[in-house]
Amino acid sequence: MATIMIPPPDSLLRYNPPMLVSRRTEKRSPEALPLKGTPQPSPPPGPVPPSRPRTTAAASAKEPQEILNAILPPRSWEEDNRLWVQEVSSVPSTRLDVVQLQEQLDLKLQQRQARETGICPVRRELYSQCFDELIRETTINCAERGLLLLRVRDEIQMTIAAYQTLYESSIAFGMRKALQAEQGKSDMEKRIEELEEEKRELERLVSEEKAKCEAIEKREIERRQIEEKKHAEEVQFLKRTNQQLKAQLESIIAPNK
Repeated sequence: MATIMIPPPDSLLRYNPPMLVSRRTEKRSPEALPLKGTPQPSPPPGPVPPSRPRTTAAASAKEPQEILNAILPPRSWEEDNRLWVQEVSSVPSTRLDVVQLQEQLDLKLQQRQARETGICPVRRELYSQCFDELIRETTINCAERGLLLLRVRDEIQMTIAAYQTLYESSIAFGMRKALQAEQGKSDMEKRIEELEEEKRELERLVSEEKAKCEAIEKREIERRQIEEKKHAEEVQFLKRTNQQLKAQLESIIAPNK
């Protein structure tokens, strides 16, 4: 049963058809492309045959592809123990290709529902692919201009990365401050509850003291009324006694006259 190859996600950057580099379960064929980081086989012992000089046409045809591979590295993936590599295309682009690129960009922005404003990873990814495609098209016509555009792209990416790091740091700082504020808020709420409980306890003590004061005042009023009544009775008793004694005295004095 034939295996269906699943290529990487579609990109606005134009690539050549994928090439099979090696099979993991088989020996690599001499025609397979060397893998990155794989040492080249050493030449056989004996006299080295003279190398065939490359023609000017072959060198000029390979140079743009090498420059493109250095600027825009090929993408690779593995499937069914087979390694596939896909290089960027070195075919020059026409004005119609640029118009189609713009239409594809607008279409993908709409299909992937990219945000028109603000921070949007989807929009940034698509515009990066579009800029890489413009670098590819420019490099084919003028390598120096393409390298300069690559420098501008790297500077923009570095600036965006710095802003992203600053944004993430500010978000983390804001989250820490929010957590501290939330923790301080809970502490303050707990302190408020404690103070309210203390206030209620003090109000209860004040009520008890007021009740005691009212009871004391009531007892003192009653005692004073009793004392005043007793004093008034004693005064009345002394007045009556005084009148009786005065009457007796007058009765004793009156016959002697």
